[in-house]
Amino acid sequence: MVFGTLTLTLIGALAAQVNPLILKYTIDHVDALLQAPAPMKEGAKLLIFISVVLFTKEIVNIFIQFGQKFYGEKIRINVSNSLAQKAISRILTYHMGFFASPENQSGKLQTRIDRGVESLTRLVQNFFIDILPLFCNSILALIIMFMANVYVGLIAITILPAYFYVSARQAKKLQGVRRQLRGGRENKSNGLLNIIDSMTVIKSFVKEDVEEKKQLDIQQQLTDNQLYTRKTNFTYDGVKSFIEQIGVVLIIILTAYLVLMHQISIGAIMLHIMLFNNVSAPIRQLHRIYDEVNDAFIYAEAYFQIIEDDDGIEQSGKHIVTEAEGTFEMRHVDFTYPNGTKALYDISLKIERGKTTALVGLSGAGKSTILNLLNKFYQPDSGEILLDGMPLSEYENGSLRSEIGLVLQKNHIFKGTIEDNIRYGKTDASYEEITAAAKKAYLHTQVMELPMQYKSDAQLLSGGQQQRIAIARLFLKDPPIIFLDEPTASLDAIATEQIKNSLDAIKQNRTVVIISHSISQIVDADIIYVLKQGRLVESGKHEDLVKKDGVYKDIFDASARSMNIERLAKSLSRTGSL
Repeated sequence: MVFGTLTLTLIGALAAQVNPLILKYTIDHVDALLQAPAPMKEGAKLLIFISVVLFTKEIVNIFIQFGQKFYGEKIRINVSNSLAQKAISRILTYHMGFFASPENQSGKLQTRIDRGVESLTRLVQNFFIDILPLFCNSILALIIMFMANVYVGLIAITILPAYFYVSARQAKKLQGVRRQLRGGRENKSNGLLNIIDSMTVIKSFVKEDVEEKKQLDIQQQLTDNQLYTRKTNFTYDGVKSFIEQIGVVLIIILTAYLVLMHQISIGAIMLHIMLFNNVSAPIRQLHRIYDEVNDAFIYAEAYFQIIEDDDGIEQSGKHIVTEAEGTFEMRHVDFTYPNGTKALYDISLKIERGKTTALVGLSGAGKSTILNLLNKFYQPDSGEILLDGMPLSEYENGSLRSEIGLVLQKNHIFKGTIEDNIRYGKTDASYEEITAAAKKAYLHTQVMELPMQYKSDAQLLSGGQQQRIAIARLFLKDPPIIFLDEPTASLDAIATEQIKNSLDAIKQNRTVVIISHSISQIVDADIIYVLKQGRLVESGKHEDLVKKDGVYKDIFDASARSMNIERLAKSLSRTGSL
């Protein structure tokens, strides 16, 4: 496609020189015919010849322009698809720390990728459809000018350095502003996504005016930068237009002088003016193209920063997990998040195969961070994590995570049907397997009451129903290792009891790590690790920890008070439910 486009471009550039040559030929012959006794007799032949040449050229030009535009557009579309897919393939290989960085928020990444792909494909389109044909035309016209008259050619070529010098100054003046524009657009896009995601909170606190003011400030800065860019462009474009017109005037003066000195024909005046027009055509188009190219480079810079961030690539070992036993051990592990928050300090603990381990602590104690490290979502700053006696870093990520089932407090539900969302736990699962998993998650009955049943939109379900989808995925995946991070946080009391019964069944002979603020979820754990501000402060069984009268006892007592356990116990004793 590139070779075909280049060939058509060369042919098109040659065809573009036909008009100036024919015009010179016509003027010179008409001038000679005016001296003849019967000018129309010979003039008719001249008109027929000119008409045939020009019409033939235009017919050929139709096919050339179609080929240039079609192949140029085809290249653009293919490049666009490749760039977009490359970005997706690349970011899927990055570790979680990359996405946790403030510079890589979802709105900013989306803007960089979208605008980067758009700008780069526009650059390709400009090159094959605009820049390349124009400059081929310009170079050929310049060669013909030199062949016709060296002095006229020198005038044409002298104008170009002055023009490009002004263009370079223009680009340098706008370079920093373009980066500010890029940052403003990223902040604007990210701010809009944040508003949409936080709409419930914004309205509940009546902060619409505050959020509007934040976006107004971002938009105002963006507007100021855009106006500065336009003002600078208009100023320099005016200077460049003036330089171009200097060239036209000088060529008219020189060719008129040469005609008067009988060194060239009258037709040569029009020849050189039209040829200079072909030379200066890229200059006129450069007002638009140069701005787009510089804009493309700024967004291309951001795009390539994303796909060339080798530090962001998730590290994976080579050992393939075939059947994990499920014994984890953390030895003196420290960890800091990419934003600088220190989350864990010298953590040493053991999670034994086939047993249930509970992680307890106040919010921010580091419980979820431990699960993130065990999943290899992050790498520890120091210390060592082992699985079945082998360093976790040596395991291949995909095979490791295939052995782990993860249920979070807030699980992501993909756009699609309930069936598709449950099938995410096992891609080749049959409909019968999906319904069986849904029954274990106590979701099947509710799904069957929906108009479209398992074909219903999963994102339209309640928070509790979406949580059950996540738990159904776990049952469908059926892994030997299970991590539960507040698995029943979004469920009502009856649903919590149902899910607890199901989880108790699936826990048998599996390694389970559970995080929960609900004491009922953890009292039966084989071992409980208590965390406080990133440090391991206690460990043992429920009964032993209560006797210690430490951090766990404080959490247990607070939980009991929050549930008003004394009154509940009295009520239960009266009704005979105890």
